[in-house]
Amino acid sequence: MEQNWNNEQDETEIEYVYELDDEDDASDDGTSLEWEIDDSAAGERLDKFVTDAVDDEAVSRTQIQDWIKAGAVLVNGQETKTKHRLEIGDVVTVNVPEPQPTEIVAEPIPLEVVYEDSDVIVINKPRGLVVHPAPGHSSGTVVNALLYHCKDLSGINGSIRPGIVHRIDKDTSGLLMAAKNDTAHASLSAQLKAHTVTRKYIALVHGKVPHERGTIDAPIGRDERDRKMFTVTEKNSRHAVTHFNVIERLGDDYTLLELQLETGRTHQIRVHMKYIGHPLAGDPMYGRSKTVDLKGQALHAAILGFEHPRTGEFLQFEAPIPDDMAHVLHSLRQR
Repeated sequence: MEQNWNNEQDETEIEYVYELDDEDDASDDGTSLEWEIDDSAAGERLDKFVTDAVDDEAVSRTQIQDWIKAGAVLVNGQETKTKHRLEIGDVVTVNVPEPQPTEIVAEPIPLEVVYEDSDVIVINKPRGLVVHPAPGHSSGTVVNALLYHCKDLSGINGSIRPGIVHRIDKDTSGLLMAAKNDTAHASLSAQLKAHTVTRKYIALVHGKVPHERGTIDAPIGRDERDRKMFTVTEKNSRHAVTHFNVIERLGDDYTLLELQLETGRTHQIRVHMKYIGHPLAGDPMYGRSKTVDLKGQALHAAILGFEHPRTGEFLQFEAPIPDDMAHVLHSLRQR
């Protein structure tokens, strides 16, 4: 394992590369998940470990226990009990069951619709709005709002996430697309998998980024010290690539960046920027102590582009940064 990067300050471009052996790169197939237990997880109950490790905020510990009882979770290829204690070297495999029907109620939550036709809808999500329901929290989300607004959404992702093709974090604002039928959903998902969807973000990060542009190529997986967080790691990780360009340097303390996702891992931008020493301002999980007046990370999904699933036309949309983030930038420029 080798970490490779050129950090000379007089260059205008930098590439941060965390080289990962092919066999260490976890499968991107969302229907089957696998982990090998090391000393950090040895002794944990099976149900707790899987709950923390599964990359899906919509899955509760009770659901994981049901999966174990149904034989969908195996330890070394064998069914076992929810309270089974894991040992070093154990291999835990989860065959994710199809979601069970869950009634999600349409709610008249205001949406800023950027584009809409019979196949797809693009919205500008405000900071603080969760994308889809989770067990025990079935209201007040983008999905509830879409069901009220659209009436028709694709069913590929199950009843708890109808129409949802991709996600952005609760406290990230910006553009989000949803599919209105299964054909559109399949097309948009295929484009995401092929990395042909344009996704550009605006972010305010700590520190003075010395290079004008760069690429961060570093795999992301669960943080063994805190499984609610993610980190750059070689273990049970997925390939992740983020490109960035400097928009503006605000003294020595902050830099405004445009970032483009090549892959779309959970918390990818937040993890990658922390990895290179420039965490997002306001980030409660990966950032420094609160330094800007924002309820969450200074991250906005500003540009979204994709090929229309029916016509084949390439569509691209832009959303201006939200008022709270604009206010922070104004204050920093006035210092």
